[in-house]
Amino acid sequence: MSETHPDPDPRRSAGLESGGGVPPGETPPGESSTSAGAPDQNANTPSGWGPVPLTLLLILAVVVAGFFIAYAVAL
Repeated sequence: MSETHPDPDPRRSAGLESGGGVPPGETPPGESSTSAGAPDQNANTPSGWGPVPLTLLLILAVVVAGFFIAYAVAL
């Protein structure tokens, strides 16, 4: 796969000044698309909570609720 640089070569672009600026009245050269080299954003997206973290959270919630119930009963 050959990649192209998204910026034009200033030595070959018509209408550019030596510093890369554009003189008044000239239209700057268009840029090529940079989305060709972008990684696929949907490749590694998680599909939700896994079973282990969900189980640990549930156990923690039951322990905390049990603590508060035991505290309320002891009063």
